[in-house]
Amino acid sequence: MAAPAPNPQPERYGTFKGVFTPTLLTILGVIMYLRLGWVVGNAGLLGAWAVILLAVGITSATGLSLSSIATNTRMGAGGAFAIISRSLGIEIGGSVGLPLYLSQALAVAMYVFGFREGVVWVLDAPALAVDLLVFALIFAIAFRSASFAFLIQYAILGVIAFSLLLVVASPALGQASHAIVWMGEWPGAPEDGFQGTGFWGVFAVFFPAATGIMAGANMSGELADPRRSIPRGTLGAIALSTVVYLALAWWLARVATPEELVSDYQILFEKALWGKAALVGLLGATFSSGLSSLVGAPRILAAMAGHGFLPGSAWLARPAPNGEPRNAMLVTGVIVLGALMMRDLNAIAPLITMFFLIAYGVINLVVLVESSLGLVSFRPELRIHPAIPLAGLVGCVFAMFIVNPGFSLISVTLVLALYGVILRWARSADVDDVGVRSSIFEAVSEWAAARVTEYNIHENPRAWKPNLLVPVQDTAELRGTWRFLLDFGLPEGSVKLLGLAEQRTVEQLSPGIAALARGFQEKHLFCTWSVVDATDYGAGVVTGLQALQSAFFRPNILFLALPDLVDRREQLVPVITAARRTRVSVMLLALHPQAGLGRTGVINLWVRPQDPGLETSAALELGNLDLAVLSGFRLHRAWGAELNLVTVVPDAEAVPHAERFLQEIIELCRLPVSAKRRVMVGGWEDGVANAPQSDLDIMGLQPDPDFDFVLDMVAKTRSSCLFVMDSGRESALA
Repeated sequence: MAAPAPNPQPERYGTFKGVFTPTLLTILGVIMYLRLGWVVGNAGLLGAWAVILLAVGITSATGLSLSSIATNTRMGAGGAFAIISRSLGIEIGGSVGLPLYLSQALAVAMYVFGFREGVVWVLDAPALAVDLLVFALIFAIAFRSASFAFLIQYAILGVIAFSLLLVVASPALGQASHAIVWMGEWPGAPEDGFQGTGFWGVFAVFFPAATGIMAGANMSGELADPRRSIPRGTLGAIALSTVVYLALAWWLARVATPEELVSDYQILFEKALWGKAALVGLLGATFSSGLSSLVGAPRILAAMAGHGFLPGSAWLARPAPNGEPRNAMLVTGVIVLGALMMRDLNAIAPLITMFFLIAYGVINLVVLVESSLGLVSFRPELRIHPAIPLAGLVGCVFAMFIVNPGFSLISVTLVLALYGVILRWARSADVDDVGVRSSIFEAVSEWAAARVTEYNIHENPRAWKPNLLVPVQDTAELRGTWRFLLDFGLPEGSVKLLGLAEQRTVEQLSPGIAALARGFQEKHLFCTWSVVDATDYGAGVVTGLQALQSAFFRPNILFLALPDLVDRREQLVPVITAARRTRVSVMLLALHPQAGLGRTGVINLWVRPQDPGLETSAALELGNLDLAVLSGFRLHRAWGAELNLVTVVPDAEAVPHAERFLQEIIELCRLPVSAKRRVMVGGWEDGVANAPQSDLDIMGLQPDPDFDFVLDMVAKTRSSCLFVMDSGRESALA
C-alpha cells in the first residue's frame, strides 16, 4: 500500500520578497500620485507634513505592536487573524478577520478601478473591458503562486522607482519662481466647488495612504522566519515610504502654486520630466496593490476556514499541491468579480478603511494588555513601552471617527454582530479554544479579581447579584428545583454546584454534576461545579461554605431544598448557622408536593407589620426583608408574575397605616407599579388562610428554623414556599 502523500508545503519567503516589497508597494499607491498634491495645496507644506506624520505615527505604532508580537512567538497563517485569535480567541479573531478579508477582497476591485482611470487618461478604451482584462491578469498571476506574484512585484517596484526619478528630475524644480507656502488656506476640493475644508478633512483623505502595513504580515504562514522578517520588512517599508511622502510633499510645494495643486489632481504627472512615463508608476502602484491584496486575502480566508466556523471550511482550507490556497482564491475571485460588476464602490470605500483600522486597533490592544499585565509568556525580542500600543489604539479609534463617523459605527456594529454569530457557533460546536486565549483571559481575570478585592467591591450592595451555592448529594434531587434556580439566577447571576460524595464516590457523582452544570450553561447561566468527599452532609456543606469565602466568585446565597427525611432536616440547622456566621444569605425552598411551582403566575411576598416609631427604610434594614424583596422582584421579572405584598394586622384601624407602609416599600425598593398591596385583618393563621392564592409564597427564615412551621405554611398556603434569611450584604434600597 502506498504511503499517504505528505501535506503540501508552500514556498518560504524572506524579508525583502515576502514582507518589505508587498508592504511598500501597498503603501505607495494611488493617493501618492493623485491626492498628495491636493493635500499640500490645502494644508501648505508644514500642514501636509503634519498630516503625513500623524497618519504615519498611528500606523507606525501599529507596526511596532505587530513586530513585537511577531518576535514573541511564531505566527500562524492568516496575519492579523492569527495574532488576534492566538491572544483573544477565534470568536474575536473571526469577527475582526472576516471583515478584514472582505475589505481586502473589495480593495482589489478598487485598485482595478484606479488602474483603469490611469489607462483611460491616455487611451480611449471601454472601461468594463479594461477592468475585466486587468482583473484576469492579476488573478492569473496570483492563482499561479505567490512566488510568481512577488517576481512580478520586483518589476513593478522598478517601475515605481523609475517614475519617481522622472518626478524629481523634472526641470520644473529648478525653474520654481514662487516661494513655498508653509501653511495653507484650506480651500477644499474642486468637486464640491472649493467650499473649504480643515486639517481633519485633509487628514481623512490622506490617511488611507498610510494603511497597507499588513500586506507582508498576511504572508505570516509562508515566511521562512516571520519573527525576523515581519519586524524588519514592515518597519523598513514604513520608514522608506514616510521619507518618500515627505520628500514628495516638499517637491510638490516647490513646483506648483497652491491653486494648481488643489485644482489639478494630475499635477504630479504634468510637472514630471516625462508625464506619460511617470503615469506608468500610477499603473504599477495600483496593479501591485491589487496583486498584494489578492495574494493576501485568500490566506486570511483559508486560515479562518482552518478553524471550521465558515461554510465549506474543509474545502476552503484545503491547499493545492504546491501549498497555495487556491480554493480560497477562487472564492475571493468571485467576490472581486461581483464587486467589479457593481461598477462603483465609492459608497462603501470608507467601510474598507474602517475594517482595517479595527484590525489595527485590536492588534494594539493585544500588545497593550499583554505587556501591561506582565505575562511570563510575553517576552518578545522587540519589547516596546506600553505607551506605544496605547497611542496606536487611541489613534486608530480617533482616525475611525475622523475619517467617517457613520461608517465607524456601522463597522463596529457589524464586527459585534459577527462576534455573536461566531460565539454561538463555538458553543454549539463545543470548541475548546482555551489553549489559545487562556493566558491573556486568565491574567485579565486575575487583575480584575485583585482590584475587586482591593476595593472591597464584594461589600457594595449596588454590585450585588445572586451567586448561589447549591449542595447536591443526588442529582435527581436537583431536577425539581432546576427551573427555579435558572429563573432566579438569570441573567447576571451564577450557580456553584457543590457535589457531596457521601454515599457515592467522587468519580460516580462527578458526571451527573457536570451534566447539570452544562444544562445551566446552555441556558446562559454561569455555572461552576466541584465534588468533594463528605462523611456527613452538614459537615460537607459547612466546609464548602468556609472554603469558598476566599474565592473570587464567592457565593452569597446558600440554596437549600427542604428534605423529605426528618433526620436530613436536622442536618440543615448547623448549615444555616454556619451561613449566618459567614454572612451568607440562606434560601430554603419547600415545594408543594402536588402543585410544585404551579403556573408561576402569582407571587405573595409576606411583610412583617411595621414597628411603631420606625421609618420604613429602618424597618427594611432590621426586618430580614432585603433578600425577600429582591427575590420577589427577580422572580416577578423572570416569570412575568403578579406580585402581591402581603401583611397581617390585628384590626381594621391598622389597615391604612399598613397600606401606606407597603406602598412606601414599593416606592423605596423600586418595585413595579403593578405590585399589589394586600392587608389581611386578624391573626396570622387567618391571614394565611385568606391571602390570595399564589404559586409561590416568600417569607422570612429564622436563624433557628422550625421545620414544622415550614411544612404547615406549605399546607395552609396550598403553594410552594420560599423562606429567606438576609446576610446583611444585600439591600433592596441600593
